[in-house]
Amino acid sequence: MANIPRDQFDDIPEDLHRVGAHRAPAKKGRGWLAFLWAVLATVVLVAGGLFVLTRLDPTFSLPIFPAQETPTPSPTPIQTAEPVTDPVAFSTENPELWAGLTVSVLNGTETQGLANVAGDQLAAASWPDPARANASKRDEATTVIYYSTPEYEGVARGMALVLGVGEVELSEAFPGATVTIVLGADYIPPAA
Repeated sequence: MANIPRDQFDDIPEDLHRVGAHRAPAKKGRGWLAFLWAVLATVVLVAGGLFVLTRLDPTFSLPIFPAQETPTPSPTPIQTAEPVTDPVAFSTENPELWAGLTVSVLNGTETQGLANVAGDQLAAASWPDPARANASKRDEATTVIYYSTPEYEGVARGMALVLGVGEVELSEAFPGATVTIVLGADYIPPAA
């Protein structure tokens, strides 16, 4: 083994308690530099995420990233027919429509016999005697009068006037009748 003479580096002072490689003490303020880089990265990631979110969801907007303008279609006027208030006159003026008119009343509430009451009310007003049954759903809030073709809109509106309630809607959901009335909780039977 080689015999190396001792020099000043072989004498270690007694008050020095270092182990391993000798490093200089860390400079003050280097911890803040790492913190500032982390803050900058967070701000960039959040801003980028918000920008992407404003582009993906048109309802989400921020003042710095305004939402993209979505053109709104202009509303088209809805043609509504005048309510037929005189069923007898309607039957003589429109015999083919009257011949094709079938009516059903469905009770969409828990109140028993409501379809019969509304059916009797329509028959008393000279409308065709409707078929009566319970609806598949028994928790309807509002009465809706469905008509199968646009020619019967006035008839449906006239029936809504007789019952005192009802939204009128064109629908092919009830193929068994030309006009189907689904009674809701808003229907109040007339006093006897």
